[in-house]
Amino acid sequence: MLIIALPGATQLASSLARLLRCDWSALWQHRFPDGETLVRIDAPVKGRCIVLAGSLHHPDDKTLPLLFAADAARDLGAAQVGLVAPYLAYMRQDHRFNAGEAITSRSYARLLSASLDFLVTVDPHLHRWHSLGAIYPIRTQAVAAAPLIARWLRSHVDLPLVIGPDQESQQWVAEVARLADVPWTVMSKTRVADRDVRVVLTGDGLWPGRTPVLLDDIISTGQTLVAATSTLKQAGMVAPLCIGVHALFDNGALQRLQDAGVARVVTCDTIPHASNTIRLAPLLARAVRAVSCPVTKGDPS
Repeated sequence: MLIIALPGATQLASSLARLLRCDWSALWQHRFPDGETLVRIDAPVKGRCIVLAGSLHHPDDKTLPLLFAADAARDLGAAQVGLVAPYLAYMRQDHRFNAGEAITSRSYARLLSASLDFLVTVDPHLHRWHSLGAIYPIRTQAVAAAPLIARWLRSHVDLPLVIGPDQESQQWVAEVARLADVPWTVMSKTRVADRDVRVVLTGDGLWPGRTPVLLDDIISTGQTLVAATSTLKQAGMVAPLCIGVHALFDNGALQRLQDAGVARVVTCDTIPHASNTIRLAPLLARAVRAVSCPVTKGDPS
């Protein structure tokens, strides 16, 4: 097996290589003045199982180099080509919300699947798709961050109350709470615009003595968590801790959360960010063993 780090993913690639006891190499990339991209694999690939590694935030810039690298690996004789993308882009457009729109989660799945044999990701947005296999015809593994989030909660937060900021989060929040053996609830959210959301706290009480922990899969603008924090304060609760799986922060998101008075922001390391605290490489390596070349199942080297 050979892990190839996509641009910006050397830490992910080196962690996976250490856990899988295999080699890794960075993908060389050059951008020409006309905007075109050249990639080069600086390691032998013939006969090997190639695992491209890197999250797909800012996907419009990252997808073509990824596809070029996958095609180059196959052309150079790779036995198989797979992708470990802890964050998988274009999953949220899973419905034609307005006439004429592209269902980009399906379109993107077709694009990647044409170049890959397998895919490993973390907590993809599966609101309307019941599984990755519904749109990705290749072998897939969707790693759940819930076990490591629950372990972190048990170790770092006294008497937590896990709170989902919207109804879509209920199943995921309930699983984290079950694994951590703590109470949970979800809020009711209405989105007025991209940066305007309103949330209402549900449940039977204020859970005295509990530390509120807002849990979301994706943090981008932070507006949902800002609104949730304001609602919790109005209910008389202490400043919440915010935990996210995918740190898709825009330029002002972290500052908005700090200004709103959150106690701390913690994220998984699916996307490199200063808030990364919960490390998922061991789960990703296990998933690679399960879905990749048969030889790696018995001998990860």
